[in-house]
Amino acid sequence: MKQYNTLMTEGNIRRKMLGFALPILAGYFFQQLYNTVDALIVGNYLDADALAAVTSTGSYTYLMIGFVSGFATGAGIIIARHIGANHPEATEKAVHTAVALGALFSILMTAFGILVTPPILRLMGTPDTVFDRSCRYLQVYFSGAAALVMYNMFVSILQASGESRFPLICLVASSLTNIVLDILFIAVFHMDVEGAALATVLSEILSMVLVGAKLLRRRDSIRVQPSRIRMDHESLRYIVRYGFPTAMQGCVIDLSNMLIQSYINSFGRNAMAGIGASMKLEGFMFLPVTAFSMALTTFVSQNRGAGKQDRVQAGAKFGLRCTFAILLIFGSMAYFLAPQMIHLFNSDPEIIRYSARRTTVCAFFYCLCGFSHTASALMRGMGKPMTPMVVMLVCWCAVRVILLFTVGRIIHEIWLIYWVYPFTWSLSSLVYLLEFRKMHLFSRNPTQQVNAV
Repeated sequence: MKQYNTLMTEGNIRRKMLGFALPILAGYFFQQLYNTVDALIVGNYLDADALAAVTSTGSYTYLMIGFVSGFATGAGIIIARHIGANHPEATEKAVHTAVALGALFSILMTAFGILVTPPILRLMGTPDTVFDRSCRYLQVYFSGAAALVMYNMFVSILQASGESRFPLICLVASSLTNIVLDILFIAVFHMDVEGAALATVLSEILSMVLVGAKLLRRRDSIRVQPSRIRMDHESLRYIVRYGFPTAMQGCVIDLSNMLIQSYINSFGRNAMAGIGASMKLEGFMFLPVTAFSMALTTFVSQNRGAGKQDRVQAGAKFGLRCTFAILLIFGSMAYFLAPQMIHLFNSDPEIIRYSARRTTVCAFFYCLCGFSHTASALMRGMGKPMTPMVVMLVCWCAVRVILLFTVGRIIHEIWLIYWVYPFTWSLSSLVYLLEFRKMHLFSRNPTQQVNAV
């Protein structure tokens, strides 16, 4: 069987990680264009209510996507571990189990997303002025959930082998398709928000087909053979072991974001649109975090499978330092250029004011958020998925919700929304630093570090 040419267990660590992370970074940039282009075109061709309808649904869609992505991450970790240990039969079983699991989640997510959207939006306190549009947008979006689920599962399999360039090509193609369809449906055919959702669904179908076809043509142990797609109990157990904590972490964080969105909704349409636009901008700022997190999880998983703990330690240092430094630079840019950046989404002065104020408050704390995300990915790659789940659930969920629904009821001010994120990013970063110190992760003594993890 053909050997992998993208393994990260040999060669220069920085080159391997950058070579893997940079295509992912570019890919996530184009993926981020999906919803951002929706917001740009909706905000400029329709109206503020339409923009609020599209941007305020992010926490709900991220909740659904995050759950599935957690299991995709778990599948990627165990597949990367088998590849690093050179266990082709175990790799094949894990790959086909991941595909079968993705098919199951596709059915469940489509049904749940379409049927439960109206009551969920009511629970979030979505204003009547945007309720119908938000509902239509989400129901069209979830009608294509299978494409999104299977794409994420397929990409996790490819990336587990160290392959990150082909998913980039697929995302470029689908993102450009999304832009063209957005303009066609909204600007030319004069469709409402469902036109933006339909453009996204069709683009995701294209990316799923491209990546799926690649896996069908592979000649190594990650090749997908339809006749072998079934659940292997041992592989499923490991995928659930690594994926469930990650999925629950993402779900509870997104659930808390839905509660926070309900607090934001109480300030009206302009606050919803402004803070939503700020979060879209923030999504671009955090693309390096996503890229290095994925690279670090795969790098650590492969090298732990190969028993190369010295490379684990060196790769961890490099990934954490890179994300911290990059987001410090991006945060500085956002602080000084926030109004100009937000103007791309909407020219309403009130919306820009809400958005720019939140961005300038959070900007210099982006580096701490990035550190926490990358530290979480590192812990998962080291086989400790419960640690980041507990840290993030306490710091990013419980603390935020408690603050907003206790202090926020006494002091009903928008600035509390601006500051709750930087505060909890700082808190989680401190906890991770203490955890790394306890684990002797960056000890000068390799034996001490190996025994700790």
